[in-house]
Amino acid sequence: MGLLEFNKLPINTLVGADWKTFKAITAGRDIDAAYKGKYRLTKAVCRLLSPLAALQDRRYEKLLANQPLEHDPVFILGHWRSGTTFVHNVFSCDKHFGYNTTYQTVFPHLMMWGQPFFKKNMSWLMPDKRPTDNMELAVDLPQEEEFALSNMMPYTYYNFWFLPKYQQEYADKYLLFDDISDEELKVFEEVFTKLIKISLWNTKGTQFLSKNPPHTGRVKELVKMFPNAKFIYLMRNPYTVFESTRSFFTNTIQPLKLEDISNEQLEENILSIYAKLYHKYESDKKYIPEGNLIEVKFEDFEADAMGMTENIYQSLSIPGFAEAQGDIAKYVGGKKGYKKNKYKYDDRTIRLVEENWDFALKQWDYNL
Repeated sequence: MGLLEFNKLPINTLVGADWKTFKAITAGRDIDAAYKGKYRLTKAVCRLLSPLAALQDRRYEKLLANQPLEHDPVFILGHWRSGTTFVHNVFSCDKHFGYNTTYQTVFPHLMMWGQPFFKKNMSWLMPDKRPTDNMELAVDLPQEEEFALSNMMPYTYYNFWFLPKYQQEYADKYLLFDDISDEELKVFEEVFTKLIKISLWNTKGTQFLSKNPPHTGRVKELVKMFPNAKFIYLMRNPYTVFESTRSFFTNTIQPLKLEDISNEQLEENILSIYAKLYHKYESDKKYIPEGNLIEVKFEDFEADAMGMTENIYQSLSIPGFAEAQGDIAKYVGGKKGYKKNKYKYDDRTIRLVEENWDFALKQWDYNL
């Protein structure tokens, strides 16, 4: 058990941003009075640590910047709470994969210098389970890379965790890339490639394994960057996704936000952005070359994780299943006693999902 409780963190994850990124994210944004203390402490720690980023930059330029990627990545896509974390953890048992770690999400500039010291302190302080679903948390476990990207550049959707009043704006620009400028897109490409190379260096992998729900809206750009990338798209019962996302967002945003948003507005944003993300993926998946995409119902994966994993490896021509099979089986076997959250759908939930996400219910053949 970590020293700090997740919902009582005195700072937020922007402590690990470089100073330029911190200033760009917060410039011109109102910080609500209740969070000015958290903002000032986060800003002070960020300002203190930010000069250390130059040490990593020098090492990166010397060791990794000019090294080509050996393989294009494997991307696990799907809306939040669609089972992407479990699938990510299963595939990360394959040691040929490299990934972004939980430590890296907070301190992406302290990977190639100072990591042992800062990681030890982070491990001592952080909770050992996610508050929303009791999934384990640890500094070296695989984690989605959007939090790391939000500390490396200002052009990410996860700015909304800090400034939720602008969630729809961030969604249109940095989740869907509809309103992103050419200059911002160029920065995204450069920073994401840098993150991948550092992640592979850190975890000693040869192929990057990405689990990042925001990438679901960026398929066209990802294929442009990585023409032979593989994509695993997860679908899950929309009733469950709505209940689970509402719980996850409502709880996770509490220690991160610097301004208030009502639960009603957050719920409206969830309903709206799910639809936007769904339609953007459906529109752009045609850019994925034949044989590089598999779409999977999470309920099927959960029921037979080993069989479905082997099928995904074969369908996408990913090498290494035989070598990784033992480690994957050990992880899957260890999860058999895991107790998931159970959701009961009240009449209001059913109405909201059917009024707003009927397209997904019909396409994926989900019902109560």
